[in-house]
Amino acid sequence: MGDIRRRGAVILGITALTAPLTFALGAAPAQAASCTAQTGPYQKQVEKFLGLTVDGKQSSSDCKVIQAFQTKHGITPNAGYAGPVTWGVMDLMNKQKAVGNTPNKDGKCPVNKGRIACVNLTLQLSWIQDGEKLVYGPVPVRTGRDGYETRTGLKKIYWRNIDHVSSIYDVPMPYAQFFDGGQAFHQAGVSMWNPPGSRGCVNMTTTTAKKYWSLLKKGDDVFVYGRKPGT
Repeated sequence: MGDIRRRGAVILGITALTAPLTFALGAAPAQAASCTAQTGPYQKQVEKFLGLTVDGKQSSSDCKVIQAFQTKHGITPNAGYAGPVTWGVMDLMNKQKAVGNTPNKDGKCPVNKGRIACVNLTLQLSWIQDGEKLVYGPVPVRTGRDGYETRTGLKKIYWRNIDHVSSIYDVPMPYAQFFDGGQAFHQAGVSMWNPPGSRGCVNMTTTTAKKYWSLLKKGDDVFVYGRKPGT
């Protein structure tokens, strides 16, 4: 299979996205469950994250705000309980935001390859760099869940299909750029923090997938490292 599209014009001097934590999500939110009156083990942490009064006690207003967060990101059950899954998503968001515009501060993604797409599984972040220059990102991504882990290592984009449909799962994979067997960058209509994760691909928002399509081409390097929480 060959590259069926020519690379779009590369945009130079792109400003890094330092606050990539708000998205217009394409997927319809799950129907809300009944709100729980039970105080969760991460009540205080969740209250602080959501800007609520931090008293460590569940209230009806707390529950509605927590439930809205869970519904937006596809966390189930979405009953407003401040449990480990909800706090895990929030904690990851905090860690992603703390990275700012220096995603390769630890130097783990190679800087001697020229243009390369980097994927940090531990922080669920991706970016494109050229040597030591940050070209785009970092942006949150959604990688493989337990049992379907996104494989680590140095790879190359070997095929691109802007209108791809999975032959295995029969689901659309717009702006697909394959770099390891059936694993690819592609747009997905769910929250990037929707647990437990993909079936191996690196899911992206529409905006990110389009930008990666314009900035990358067949033969470009991809480096995946780290370990997704929960795998």
